[in-house]
Amino acid sequence: MKTKIILDVDPGHDDAVAILLAAKHESLDLRGITVVAGNQVLEKTLQNALNICSLAGISVPVYAGQGMPLFRDQVIADNIHGDSGLDGPEFPETNRQAESQSAVDFIIEECLKYDKELVLIPTGPLTNIALALMKEPRIKEGIKEIVLMGGAYGMGNHTPSAEFNIYVDPEAAHVVFESGLPVTMIGLDLTHQAKAYPDVVARIGQINSPVAQVVVELLEFFGSTYKREFNFEAPPLHDVCAVAYVIDPSLIKTQKLPVVIDTSKGPCYGRTVCDFYGVTAKPANVDVALELDQNRFWDLLIETIQKY
Repeated sequence: MKTKIILDVDPGHDDAVAILLAAKHESLDLRGITVVAGNQVLEKTLQNALNICSLAGISVPVYAGQGMPLFRDQVIADNIHGDSGLDGPEFPETNRQAESQSAVDFIIEECLKYDKELVLIPTGPLTNIALALMKEPRIKEGIKEIVLMGGAYGMGNHTPSAEFNIYVDPEAAHVVFESGLPVTMIGLDLTHQAKAYPDVVARIGQINSPVAQVVVELLEFFGSTYKREFNFEAPPLHDVCAVAYVIDPSLIKTQKLPVVIDTSKGPCYGRTVCDFYGVTAKPANVDVALELDQNRFWDLLIETIQKY
């Protein structure tokens, strides 16, 4: 039986590849794609999601979500993802439109249909998910788990302490992490094990399809900004890891830990504070990703891209 999912994204280069994996893998039933501001403003992240779906022939409905964080000022990542949020490839014009229903209302409506069957996969700031939980707490009854890309138990990437997705809306992350739902955190410590080195890009480049060519162009641009900003030799496909985990949890080793979000607005604002040693005596509430089976991960992604 296929796993029912909602993919909540802020495309974003790695989000774009995550959409391709989620829409095509035979084990997933992608019910909808919800979009949030994050890597760029909402107008741009929404257009990017529509462009990817149009290019790849993905007919799944797309919903526009929140354009601003719950409380804090907006932060974007144009230094990484460019002015469009998806710089690199040239996308043909599309007449694809977002649905008229809001992302938050779609999430609520869809969750209320099921009994612990739906997996939410947010790969951007958690604003849409938090607002849905706040507006209609009964949606918890329909959610099997939340598998999110965000956070870190080590270093941050937007500040020394905080990973970008959590930093953009720490208060929303607090709502999600304290929801009582099963949460798996696919953080930087894991996703930095998913760097697309030249051999991976070459394998994708050997696939004779427009989708594969766009993925190569995305990775080339993404790689250039990661080299400039972080001196990485290859770009990490953060968001793809969250989708891959839902497809095959054995790809990623996790440990259940107490995790809280720092919302203090000090130098650690937006940090995911992970208690490995139990010093806080708080109950473990989050499965934290530790280790990736890299070879199987890349095989899974490349085999799925070959289907386009």
